[in-house]
Amino acid sequence: MSTERAEGPRPEGARADGQAREPSEDELRAAYEAELSRITSTDVMLQAAVSLLNLGGRRLGPIGGETAGAGGEAAGERRDLEQVRDAIDGVRALLDVLERRVSKELGPLRDALSQLQLAYAREAQAAAEQDAGAGASAGGQGRSGEQKDSSAEQGTKPGPGPAESSGRLWVPGR
Repeated sequence: MSTERAEGPRPEGARADGQAREPSEDELRAAYEAELSRITSTDVMLQAAVSLLNLGGRRLGPIGGETAGAGGEAAGERRDLEQVRDAIDGVRALLDVLERRVSKELGPLRDALSQLQLAYAREAQAAAEQDAGAGASAGGQGRSGEQKDSSAEQGTKPGPGPAESSGRLWVPGR
């Protein structure tokens, strides 16, 4: 008498010793095909937007000088405002496409994007002020030791307008 009959039928994927067996390549392919037939492009875009928002928030790092826990930032975590900006731009692009399909359900996603944009603007403004403060503490001297002519420097690149400099206006690509 075999132990299989005494124990009853085994569930699919189980071995006689109770360990789960690895699915075959055909089983994996069939599961993948079933998932592809179930999922929609809208589902993928929504998941991508949520992932980008989470990544953007994570890349902001500790906000306003706060530390993550008693030991500071966790290993491998650091502020990367360029990636935050890219994440924001990516979500905005996805929202444009998602508007056609699920515009009513996008409220929470828009809110999260707005919060990320505001946090990014605050952190970018703080970083700019910190950089400007570091430049001012160097005495405003150029490489040759001469004073920089700020009016000539501003002539080549216009500065931000009043709304941008307040940190309250989101400008794509900046």
